[in-house]
Amino acid sequence: MSNEVIRRCEWAGTDPQMIRYHDEEWGVPVYDARELFERLMLEANQAGLSWSTILRKRETFFAAYDGWDPEKIASYGEDDIERLMADPGIIRNRAKINAAIGNARAFLKLEAGDGFSHYLWSFVGGKPLVRASQPGGLADLVSTTPESDAMSKALKKLGFKFVGSTICYAFMQSVGMVNDHQVNCFRAADVSAMAAD
Repeated sequence: MSNEVIRRCEWAGTDPQMIRYHDEEWGVPVYDARELFERLMLEANQAGLSWSTILRKRETFFAAYDGWDPEKIASYGEDDIERLMADPGIIRNRAKINAAIGNARAFLKLEAGDGFSHYLWSFVGGKPLVRASQPGGLADLVSTTPESDAMSKALKKLGFKFVGSTICYAFMQSVGMVNDHQVNCFRAADVSAMAAD
């Protein structure tokens, strides 16, 4: 049995769910439009809350929002809003629920054009930015960048809500548009290799 210590990004902490998310998903490039929509909506719901709270509710979110199907969500009416407001398994915030509906409608417009995925990835030139260079401390991490500022501004102009620059940057990190794994993290090299493929 090895006594080797696995080094992870500091934010992963000791929560098994956070560790699994860090080890398996965070920073891995995502190109599927529906998955990108889901991940953006989860980040939007995280505003003002901890990411561990969202992870704990992720499966319930998926069920409550019809598998994050943008076409279904775009057609939600008042009955759906009230159903969601009554669901203790999700974030019961009327503004965030209304934002998900409006965001689904905006998604469908983008998807009918060049595509949601193509549009979002254009903010990083179509390939992941590798920034795995932090020395290892949380204090060195940034919460916004010029790319996230540009994405936020553009999405807001298209009618998206809860897409401030901080949310956009967290989303970009999550879906691998940016590799922000700390340089001493065991995932940094793996995710960088994915970016190069």
